[in-house]
Amino acid sequence: MKALQLILSLSILVLVHEFGHFIFARMFKIRVEKFYLFFDPWFALFRYKPKNSHTEYGIGWLPLGGYVKIAGMIDESMDKEQMAQPPQPWEFRSKPAWQRLLVMVAGVLFNLLLAFVIYAMVLFTWKDTYLPLRNVTQGMEFSNAAQRAGFRDGDILLKADDKTLERFGVRTLLDVADADEVTVLREGKEVVLTMQEGLMRNLLADKEGFAAYRIPAVVQETMEGSAADRAGLAHGDSIVAVNGEAIQVFSDLRSHLDAHRGEEVQLDYYRSGVLQSTSAQVDSAGTLGFYAMGAAQIYRTVTLSYGFFESFPAGIKMGVQTLRDYVAQFKYVFTKEGASSLGGFGAIGSLFPAQWDWQAFWMMTAFLSVILAFMNILPIPALDGGHVLFLIYEVIVRRKPNEKLMEYAQVAGMLFLLGLVLYANGMDIVRAIFN
Repeated sequence: MKALQLILSLSILVLVHEFGHFIFARMFKIRVEKFYLFFDPWFALFRYKPKNSHTEYGIGWLPLGGYVKIAGMIDESMDKEQMAQPPQPWEFRSKPAWQRLLVMVAGVLFNLLLAFVIYAMVLFTWKDTYLPLRNVTQGMEFSNAAQRAGFRDGDILLKADDKTLERFGVRTLLDVADADEVTVLREGKEVVLTMQEGLMRNLLADKEGFAAYRIPAVVQETMEGSAADRAGLAHGDSIVAVNGEAIQVFSDLRSHLDAHRGEEVQLDYYRSGVLQSTSAQVDSAGTLGFYAMGAAQIYRTVTLSYGFFESFPAGIKMGVQTLRDYVAQFKYVFTKEGASSLGGFGAIGSLFPAQWDWQAFWMMTAFLSVILAFMNILPIPALDGGHVLFLIYEVIVRRKPNEKLMEYAQVAGMLFLLGLVLYANGMDIVRAIFN
């Protein structure tokens, strides 16, 4: 199911990206010879060329992206034979630099527009429901790296410097990592923590994340025939003790059950305000066989509703914030800890839910669209940003770069990207084997 969502999401993003190049090329009367989803070295799964059209449409067999082959352009097709012929008026190289520049940035522009539209429609359809950090009365559970920085389990995040921390997410982590001081509510009192440099790098090195919600051990649903089902546990039961030892949060329950694998334990729980007891057999994995309520089901959430037209500025704001957050994180890629955290298609696919969820699917597709836009505009040959770099050079010096130089740069860029893809997907394999 995750693989299906990943393939569908990437297919949408690739088609929209390449359509941006295609439509701007046709707008300026530049011939597009191929429009392909996925790459087609040696053969294609499907190809079709309409009558009286210069464009062949197809689906390749190598799902690493897609492309449009624009006449008279040095690209991944490396069509040197065409480039050796005299320039034709319908070719890319014959058009003014400003037109060529727009053709090259169109893919990135379309990916950003797609993200804005998706975010807007998600907000319009499903609204924006979030859990304010102040409403998480049990506070957060912090990773080892976060605890070394001064955080304690149960702390409620309030402020990073003078900025109020409203909801938990990537932006919260970035604000905390960049702050000089972080204010938390600890045992009813506000405590100011002085932040040291290197929190983000320590988090990346430990690979444990920053924090998670602390939630009581409340049953959402028992699995049929499981120990929890046989013990009579039901929706809404709040487990407060195992063998007489108090349980405050779900992680406490998990630790106690893990220590009693394969044993029968006594459970104390509240049902409708009445304390009750039962016994249950812990399985070999240290579980009872029930789904726990999530933080959003336990704590009070806030929901923001948007009308159809209101959703578009809100969607644009969400898209811009997502882009800013991703750019802010990108600098960590160049650290040893960040490089070791890179992932390929396996890591991306794992971000999708195991069950089909349209809201989650579209939110992830919008997020990936923002990433694709940013990555493509990087000034690396073989990416759109590499072509843009050469075009900016041409505009400034009023002379086209040497075609041989561009060919060599294209090859170097393709080799670099291939190496990056192999490294990222190789890291997925390493993590799958050793984790």
